[in-house]
Amino acid sequence: MRILHDPVRLLLTIPALIWALSFHEFCHGFAAKMAGDPTAERSGRLSLNPFAHFDLVGTLMLLFVGFGWAKPVPINARYFKHPRRDLIIVSLAGVAGNILTAVVTVLFFRFLGDYWFKFTGRAGLIFLIQMVNINMGLAAFNLIPIPPLDGSRVLEAFLPYKYLHYYYWLEHYGMIILLVLLMTGIINFIFDPIINILWALLPM
Repeated sequence: MRILHDPVRLLLTIPALIWALSFHEFCHGFAAKMAGDPTAERSGRLSLNPFAHFDLVGTLMLLFVGFGWAKPVPINARYFKHPRRDLIIVSLAGVAGNILTAVVTVLFFRFLGDYWFKFTGRAGLIFLIQMVNINMGLAAFNLIPIPPLDGSRVLEAFLPYKYLHYYYWLEHYGMIILLVLLMTGIINFIFDPIINILWALLPM
């Protein structure tokens, strides 16, 4: 909870958090629209407005624990021409958006960092660090294959049809399982390898 003892860091984390969550969900909605599903757009979720995606518990978890989520964008796979393929694309779109944000931030740091720091100082450095950390953390967390996280939708798309009823049963208890894994710390055994792989993708 070191962030609670640093008001400047906390203040500069909030805009990074808002962007990470909003862009993540927008990417889901945009990918779904490109695949033929208008559900997100019709429900007002094809937007970068953070209030359209706000989930109190998920936001606080991400801010103070490092794991979190936004309100899921509604998807109707019946609109997809290629349901399994399109489900994977839509599910990974949010993760891709967060990784893209982290990559752009790192590149900005490398090529324009000196100019940025000249005008922003320590605050500018903290903001860029938080943009990378939060977006990478959100991307890695969502790749965990436990409902309702995006990784579970990718898993669903690959499962043989005869096993889908097990997945749908698990989906009812996904949030409980997720919270138990978070509280016990077991989630780190899944999260850490994923985040390490994602960090390797950054142009450091």
